[in-house]
Amino acid sequence: MAKVALVTGGSRGIGAAISVALKAAGYTVAANYAGNVEAATAFTNLTGIPTYKWSVADYDACVAGIAQVQADLGPVAVLVNNAGITRDAMFHKMTPGQWKEVIDTNLTGLFNMTHPLWTGMRDRKFGRVISISSINGQKGQAGQVNYSASKAGDLGFTKALAAEGARAGITVNAICPGYIGTDMVKAIDEKVLKERIIPQIPVGRLGEPEEIARIVVFLASDDAGFITGSTISANGGQFVV
Repeated sequence: MAKVALVTGGSRGIGAAISVALKAAGYTVAANYAGNVEAATAFTNLTGIPTYKWSVADYDACVAGIAQVQADLGPVAVLVNNAGITRDAMFHKMTPGQWKEVIDTNLTGLFNMTHPLWTGMRDRKFGRVISISSINGQKGQAGQVNYSASKAGDLGFTKALAAEGARAGITVNAICPGYIGTDMVKAIDEKVLKERIIPQIPVGRLGEPEEIARIVVFLASDDAGFITGSTISANGGQFVV
């Protein structure tokens, strides 16, 4: 029977590419989304991948949503923590609400999604937890203190949880994308992209969502069983760790 993979924020952007790639690799995939029903419906109609609506910032909603996915599809073996938001502002103008909203989704969301699945993964002696962090969690970014802090926290979460999961057959890894050619990034003014962003990327282009998806597929596979606690940078050489 195909392993079940659950992708948060899995119906748009990088998450959609991950969902599609995992399905193509033979997984039974469920895609979570937070609010855009129209986009989720279109994604399901296009791909055949079922979508489930809840906020990863709400622990009880995660418990209920995961229970529904597992009732429909079977036990989740692969969790991809991809859901994330930005609420950018320079720090002196940042509100407590902007801070909390980003931390609750981008960092606490990892706890909210992983915690309900952890016992089952331990019992089955297999699991894959893959979290999508960011280049800005590695290097920081002005105007994104909340986002950078949340994404840096994802890396600490990954390292510590990997140490706990290793003997139970669970690997925990993170990916830090740089600028990826999602609709959101492509919506940036073309002049800004060409003159300010792409020149910072040594390979001279934006990344593609499918390039991040291929890393996820590898980390989810049996071939990656000796890789845990790792952070994989995928940024075209923009920031080298």
